[in-house]
Amino acid sequence: MIEKIKGSIANIESKSNRIYFFVQDTRGNAKASIKYMYDMALTLKNEGYNVIMLYEKKEYTPVSSWLNSDYDVIEHQILEGTNLAISPEDTLVIPEIFGFIMEQVKNLPCGKIVLSQAYDHIYETISPGASWFQYGFHKCITTSDTQKTYITNNMKNVSIDVITPVISDVFVEPVFPPKTMIAMVSREQRDGVNIIKEFYNKYPQYRFFTFKDLRGLSHEEFANGLKDCFMSVWIDPTSSFGTFPLESMKMGIPVVGKVPNMVPEWMKEDNGVWIENHLQFTDVIADMVQTWLEDNVKPELYTNSKETASRYSDMEKFKSEVVFLFSDFINKRKEAFEAQILEQ
Repeated sequence: MIEKIKGSIANIESKSNRIYFFVQDTRGNAKASIKYMYDMALTLKNEGYNVIMLYEKKEYTPVSSWLNSDYDVIEHQILEGTNLAISPEDTLVIPEIFGFIMEQVKNLPCGKIVLSQAYDHIYETISPGASWFQYGFHKCITTSDTQKTYITNNMKNVSIDVITPVISDVFVEPVFPPKTMIAMVSREQRDGVNIIKEFYNKYPQYRFFTFKDLRGLSHEEFANGLKDCFMSVWIDPTSSFGTFPLESMKMGIPVVGKVPNMVPEWMKEDNGVWIENHLQFTDVIADMVQTWLEDNVKPELYTNSKETASRYSDMEKFKSEVVFLFSDFINKRKEAFEAQILEQ
């Protein structure tokens, strides 16, 4: 047993211990939550850690279909039909939506971390009355202090750290003036479609404005498509962070959005047009259209929104937080192994 423990310590010191990220298949659709995981994984990979992305099914669609080739250096493995090698010195990172997987791996002796980006998924697949702690997950990474507070009130005996997502450098201010286009992103497609139909019905004088659907595009295509727009519309009532509005702000595009149930920390009265009542959406959009046509959009709106986005664009800060958190977590595992040897 002592020799095995010494082997685990040696693996940690040589960084040959594995860090597994369990990943949801995007089926080729760009998802900010998955990019967040891959940004973490690539950061650790570049620091010399042995990082592996885990997919459940053989038929998964690689993220290379919508992310650039930088992420191709990360190793991928499939769970289906294979025996996953997990050692005590390894670390397993699982998103909160995979509560049923947490239950299956509760007896594994490795380090376990929950990655929670969506509070509405926390209880989706977990057994009634169960908690992360019961499954051996004593550490959680989340994206905001607001969500940290929510998790603290729901999952006891779990240490929670915040690592804020970073907005990619592909989102830059356009060189050319925008067209009469409005970018729209909604959690439920029907919400966006209904608003578009209502808008054209109530305001036929604005039919020459086009709502641009950015779904199904790669990361860079999404950013390029956004450059053509003078305004973004965001409808995601269950969002706990809100990447799309920050991407728009970084490009100098004003945002009209529904205030989510969990209000993001970056959302202020002066950095966007935020709506409490969903029924007011089309009227507010029409007002914004007319204001833009008259060239009367307040300069402060552009300034404040870009300043907000700049606070979420520091990739070096993101990398340092990721490396510190994982190295600290792994080193504490190493200290626990060393203590076991001393007890013998």
